[in-house]
Amino acid sequence: MKLWKGRFKKEADPKTNDFNSSIAFDSRMFRQDIEGSIAHATMLGRQGIIDEGESMRICVELGKIRQDIETGALAIDPDAEDIHTFVEQELTARLGDAGKRLHTGRSRNDQVALDVRLTLREECGGLKGQLIGLVQVLAQKAEQHAAAVVPGYTHMQRAQPVTFGHHLLAYAEMLLRDLSRFEDALKRMDQCPLGSGALAGTTYPLDRALTAKLLGFTSPTQNSLDGVSDRDFCAEIAFAASMTMVHLSRLCEELVLWCSWEFKFIELDDAFCTGSSIMPQKKNPDLAELIRGKSGRVFGDLMGLLTMMKGLPLAYNKDMQEDKEAVFDAVDTLKLCLTPLTPMLETMRVLEENMRAAAAKGFINATDCADWLVAVKGLPFRDAYKITGELVALCIDRGLTLEELPLEDYQAVCQSFDQGVYEAISLEKTVGDRKVLGGPAPENVRAQAQRVLKMLKEFR
Repeated sequence: MKLWKGRFKKEADPKTNDFNSSIAFDSRMFRQDIEGSIAHATMLGRQGIIDEGESMRICVELGKIRQDIETGALAIDPDAEDIHTFVEQELTARLGDAGKRLHTGRSRNDQVALDVRLTLREECGGLKGQLIGLVQVLAQKAEQHAAAVVPGYTHMQRAQPVTFGHHLLAYAEMLLRDLSRFEDALKRMDQCPLGSGALAGTTYPLDRALTAKLLGFTSPTQNSLDGVSDRDFCAEIAFAASMTMVHLSRLCEELVLWCSWEFKFIELDDAFCTGSSIMPQKKNPDLAELIRGKSGRVFGDLMGLLTMMKGLPLAYNKDMQEDKEAVFDAVDTLKLCLTPLTPMLETMRVLEENMRAAAAKGFINATDCADWLVAVKGLPFRDAYKITGELVALCIDRGLTLEELPLEDYQAVCQSFDQGVYEAISLEKTVGDRKVLGGPAPENVRAQAQRVLKMLKEFR
């Protein structure tokens, strides 16, 4: 039976019911719906709006309904209009008139707004835990490989030497920002909309502060129109999920490159790869590729939310039923991607020798050669830059690296060179000398890894 049946003289077309129904995706909120109803019923009893004995009976029975759904003793009716209707009708079937009093001073509009907030609050807590686990693995791996020289790239061309630990910590920084974005979103949604009614509050003397407190919110929402029509928090969480997926996608792109034969910087554990149906030699990084691909799905959820909300007049509109599918899908997809990524990184084998060999062949110490001419020999930087460029061209012609080029060839280009240039362009030294805050020197990497691990404690 529809809660709104009294106004209508004929039954809705079955196709209307199917199109209007949200039970398929809002049934996951049954715990939150019951939690909100228990708080509302408790407040109604304390305020004397309904009999306190009836309030207690309602709360007890709601607890039983929750337990019955959790154990499977009570199946959610797929033909129900939504989870809110299902729970209220089940309560009424069990308690009679007492169950009908639950909805006093409440609309489905503020009820839905509450349930979505409660659900996302719980989901974000889980996501934060997963992100913390991922950042922890990145920091630990960074410490292990703090001195492993690897080429740093710009334009996908070898540019300057860094360390693998430094590279991993770049992703740790991104994910720390993601954690803070989720925390910020949670702070802004920390208001309870219950008591806003359909749009204009109610004439009943509700104690909204009590309801908010019972449900763990800092305060009630301050405007009834905004209370039922606000979905900023859905968009914010979808945006936080989207930014996280950007970072996961970038990381996975590099994992795919790094484990290719062209790079061979890492080897992923067999448990996180698949093979080919026809090529027996293949070991494909499918999980990393899937994570990279699923980023588009989460971006689509965000765009769907923004587009759905952009033209809506106050207050509630049925368009807003679309909020749940989009934001729940964004959260679920991110959760799905984080689940294998952390152990995949934890178990990957880092091939430091291959990284060092690639760094040696990329002339990524050319800037250090020019800097040595400036700092030690007093040449203007532009002259030093030109001289070093000529040396690189000479090395390419002869198939040598800067470390392998004989001193007489250095001196043929510029008489200022002496044996000290070889120490200056040593990859380990060039990395080790980059001790500026934020630089890739091994001692920096170890300190930054410890800083990241310490910061994680603030998010727990």
